[in-house]
Amino acid sequence: MSEEHIPVHDEFIYCLGAATQVLKFGPWRALQKTRYDASPKFLFLIIPGNPGIVGFYKTFMQSLYCGFNRKYPVWAISHAGHCSPPTGMDMTDEHDQQIDDVFSLNGQIEHKLCYLKQNVPADIRLVLIGHSIGCYIILEMMKRSPELKVLKSILLFPTIERMAQSPQGKIMTPLLCNLRYVVYMPLYLLSFLPDVMKTYLVKLALHGIKSVDETSVVASLNLFRMECAANAMYMGSQEMVKVVDRDNATIKQNLSKEIKKSPLKNE
Repeated sequence: MSEEHIPVHDEFIYCLGAATQVLKFGPWRALQKTRYDASPKFLFLIIPGNPGIVGFYKTFMQSLYCGFNRKYPVWAISHAGHCSPPTGMDMTDEHDQQIDDVFSLNGQIEHKLCYLKQNVPADIRLVLIGHSIGCYIILEMMKRSPELKVLKSILLFPTIERMAQSPQGKIMTPLLCNLRYVVYMPLYLLSFLPDVMKTYLVKLALHGIKSVDETSVVASLNLFRMECAANAMYMGSQEMVKVVDRDNATIKQNLSKEIKKSPLKNE
């Protein structure tokens, strides 16, 4: 089977009352043990940056899944409310378990912990892969739930300290904290454009990049939904305020979670 035809399971669920997209390569049903004890012993789980749209990671996930000979599941969970749910599904569900402000940075951390608790058996060993603010979320997950069986945490382009003091942060902080509401009306008007026009605008914005992954173009269409963009900007505003000091204690405490032998051999 060629890489182009590897099946991927794409599902939308409610987690803590918020619409959540989950992409799954490999076993996509609940990782429950069977009488044959044939369920996977490891799970790669990707925690995205901001915007937390899992479609941006689809090609990376496929490469990772194939790189380990399709033996271990590779999943990615979106941030709450960052992906546009399918027709007929609301952004929130008042009947689902909820917490206050699930779209906040703290809410997104609890959102990931809740997903693991509800969908992944406690004995499954985890390889957590974070990107950007996803790295901060992983550190907080390990701090708040030390019982998680995290075998390895891989932090890609980690955003874990002094965000507002960075060159880009100095520009984005006033925009996200004070001026983001100005962007809502143009986004609302753009949401009425047909998908072909939205796709053209995305490709125009990405003009100049030598190689544009088509999956990233499709994923970017989520940002034309005002709710998704607003949730991403709201989370971003909290990142600038809350991500200040590096959590050296948590980092030091989890340095021992290293792979002493390859955990990805047949067991």
